[in-house]
Amino acid sequence: MALPLDATALTLFLLSAFFGGITTGLAGFAMGLVVSGVWLHVLTPAQTAALIVAYGLFVQAHGVWKFRHVVDLRRVMPLIAGGAIGVPLGIALLSYLDPSSIRRAVGVLLVLYSLYGMLRPKLAPLRASLAADGAVGLVNGLLGGLTGLAGPVVVIWCQLTGVPHHAQRAIFQPVILAAFVMTGIGLGLRGEINRDVLTLFALGIVPVAAGIWFGVRLYGRLDEAGFRRVILILLLLSGLVLLIPGLR
Repeated sequence: MALPLDATALTLFLLSAFFGGITTGLAGFAMGLVVSGVWLHVLTPAQTAALIVAYGLFVQAHGVWKFRHVVDLRRVMPLIAGGAIGVPLGIALLSYLDPSSIRRAVGVLLVLYSLYGMLRPKLAPLRASLAADGAVGLVNGLLGGLTGLAGPVVVIWCQLTGVPHHAQRAIFQPVILAAFVMTGIGLGLRGEINRDVLTLFALGIVPVAAGIWFGVRLYGRLDEAGFRRVILILLLLSGLVLLIPGLR
């Protein structure tokens, strides 16, 4: 079997897949954020999006099943409906945007998300509404279709609207799963899920699964705040690597 990457790129791909799995095992999301800083250097944007979606389906389906009894459909459906518009728009943009522009955009997202997570300013909760949830779902879907990162926007929105911590996963995980399903279908129809992507998926599934297992084992044993800081620092560094050519 001919490998789609050279030895160095493949090693980076597999290591980042493992660390992405650890993050997912601990937090229930954010694998795409962790791996994109590396994968966008060794893979095309379309390959990166397809692999993040493929692994995301593997992870998020379990999370949705686990929280199925507490899912708030009235809150979830507008977010999913907005995503149904945003995902195909994001996929369509893959044909028109330069890969370097996508790398820079993802770098900005990583830097902003990590800084927000570190600072966590005390803001008055925003008021959720049908229109606002739909708009957030559209932006979340747009980003998901373009990069495979279908989680950060809706997760931050849950935090900004004051959703209790224990209830957030029952909202954002079904929305992320729906965006992944739509993105996977769209990328498949475009022919982006090809032999190279399937080969990389097969190679990375063991490191991802091992990382998830390790992350679940660590869950509850490590200080959550300390681990969260480490992850945010790694995300910040990944974003800076994408933004500053001299660091690549």
